[in-house]
Amino acid sequence: MTEPVSLSALYRLLAFLSPAFPIGAFTYSHGLEQVIDEGGVTSADELNEWLEDIMRYGAGRSDAILLKESFRAALRGDADEIQELRQLGLSLQPSKERLLESSAQGTAFCNAVSKSWMPVKETPAGNMFRALVAVDREAWPYPVALGVVCAAHDIHEDAALTAFLHAFAANIISVAVRAVPLGQSNGQKVLAQLEPVIFEVAAEAREAGLDDLGTSTFLADIASMAHETQYSRLFRS
Repeated sequence: MTEPVSLSALYRLLAFLSPAFPIGAFTYSHGLEQVIDEGGVTSADELNEWLEDIMRYGAGRSDAILLKESFRAALRGDADEIQELRQLGLSLQPSKERLLESSAQGTAFCNAVSKSWMPVKETPAGNMFRALVAVDREAWPYPVALGVVCAAHDIHEDAALTAFLHAFAANIISVAVRAVPLGQSNGQKVLAQLEPVIFEVAAEAREAGLDDLGTSTFLADIASMAHETQYSRLFRS
């Protein structure tokens, strides 16, 4: 049985994955704006199908694996592995805008944590994070940054994975609420329907390794490429 999450860890996790955390998540659509513009998503049911594929077979699953691997490497204090995971997370992005989506959010996340939420405990993960942000200003893929920070703040792996996937889905749903547009109630309906999917993807990520990384959401990847040249747009990806 999973140990209960402490109130202190829960507080930090809620802060890190809040829409108000200053990483600019609301400016990214993960290619969905292009899909909506072409008529590929016009309803809550279509959004649910599109998002379930992203979670099961796309960036949702792959990013969850990267988060878990980074979390465990940070607990060991393995800075070399974290650097390798960082490079891997950047190289896996299928388009220019998806690279921006992950790297800009991840780097902003590290900067915000280092200014306001720096871990104070003397742990391998906390010490490593402090050392990395003190000397390193290179780009961080978001799931790798989040995995390191959650480990440094004593946030349980299960909670971090579930909360990350929930926030990822909620942010994309907010895109559809604005751009389709869907009503807010329909957006919440989709998020509720995704609950078992998120639990399953989190469970799969816990058991998966780096050899299991990979996606098969080709239409979403192509949409992110096409979005680069979309004439009129609201979102950065």
